[in-house]
Amino acid sequence: MKPHQYWCGFFYNLPQNNEVVSLKNVVIYTDGACSGNPGPGGWAAVLAFGEHRKEISGYMPGTTNNRMEIFAAISGLGQLKESCHVDIYSDSAYLVNSIEKGWIDNWQQNGWKTSDKSPVENQDLWRLLLTIMKKHQVVFHKVKGHSDNPDNNRCDELATGEIKAHAKDFDFDEQPAVAEIKK
Repeated sequence: MKPHQYWCGFFYNLPQNNEVVSLKNVVIYTDGACSGNPGPGGWAAVLAFGEHRKEISGYMPGTTNNRMEIFAAISGLGQLKESCHVDIYSDSAYLVNSIEKGWIDNWQQNGWKTSDKSPVENQDLWRLLLTIMKKHQVVFHKVKGHSDNPDNNRCDELATGEIKAHAKDFDFDEQPAVAEIKK
């Protein structure tokens, strides 16, 4: 059992009184994008359960890439209506390593401070992610970004597409990075 399967409160999913609990297996691919950092951002998730697929995406004005990566995972998990075993695939080392390498455990134990005693960035989203993960058995997997993984590439298209769709909302003189992504 991986460490995150106990600190996130997953034990309530284990069988009680010899009852058998069978969880659905869901796969979620996620990605976040940002034009400038900070700048306008997009996030996306592709969910798969058996032959069923669902794509979701969204946009946020002044944000960072890391926030979009975390928010994509939160949004994907938020689509699930019951407890599931979830494999989340992301090209974000920040997201995956924070969970799988136990960084988030250390941050919590240190009062949401990093090893150098500075406040952990994106605490609001990390706390929300931990809360929503309690309902599920979640395992994070790192995938190589912008390579040959069709679902990861689709998430990237959706996330950057959100930025492009909202580019009209920006003053390109103030946000030259948005002008580049709009092309």
